[in-house]
Amino acid sequence: MLVHVQQRLPRLLDRPILFAHRGGCAHAPENSLEAFQLALRLGANGLETDVWVTKDGVAVIDHDGYRGRAFGRRWIRDYDYTALPYAVPTLAHLLDTLAHQSFSLSIDVKDSEAFRPILDVIRPRSLGSRVYCCHPDLATLEIWAPNAYDINLVHSTALKSLKAGPEQHAAELSKLGIRACNMHQTDWNGGLTSLYHRFQLLTFAWDVQHQSLATNLLRMGIDAIFGDDVTIMHEAERNDEQ
Repeated sequence: MLVHVQQRLPRLLDRPILFAHRGGCAHAPENSLEAFQLALRLGANGLETDVWVTKDGVAVIDHDGYRGRAFGRRWIRDYDYTALPYAVPTLAHLLDTLAHQSFSLSIDVKDSEAFRPILDVIRPRSLGSRVYCCHPDLATLEIWAPNAYDINLVHSTALKSLKAGPEQHAAELSKLGIRACNMHQTDWNGGLTSLYHRFQLLTFAWDVQHQSLATNLLRMGIDAIFGDDVTIMHEAERNDEQ
């Protein structure tokens, strides 16, 4: 019986980034300081989180962006930080807690108004080259691009959304100065990673929850993967190095 083995294709990065999704939520409560710290101990070299902004301009870490349930729901953007019903970590607190550790940070910018507060937190700490700000709207990224000279912008999209095709999409990202394309793991193949690499664009794959899948993605040249379980991604990286 013939067994298909994914051909090993080159990456743009020397080492792939293993982004612990929401801090590696398979191991600890999502988006908690405990989760982020544990993810790094388990072998992640990247952390992923969602960032919103409060009414008084504080960049905070949260997935849903609201408090309460159903008809009692209120958005984080409607609260001053000190008026939030319960503690929500700030981006500044996270970075200060992990100040002595080296890692890449992927930020899913949930509220476009959070972009400036994010920059205000990132820039004094000289972290820009290790920060990837992701957003699904290319027009919004184009607006941000002139002020993002020292950080990496990422277009989060889907293959089916690329009406003009991936090559034109890659060309447009390159023209705008966008650093990477982030798509669901099912959208990627070796040919597509090679195409984006021709434009010097990093390739990111999210929802990577199985070791065999992670291994195949790394072998097809994917530069970064996002998963809940850090041990799965770390083992896949070890397999990729063999």
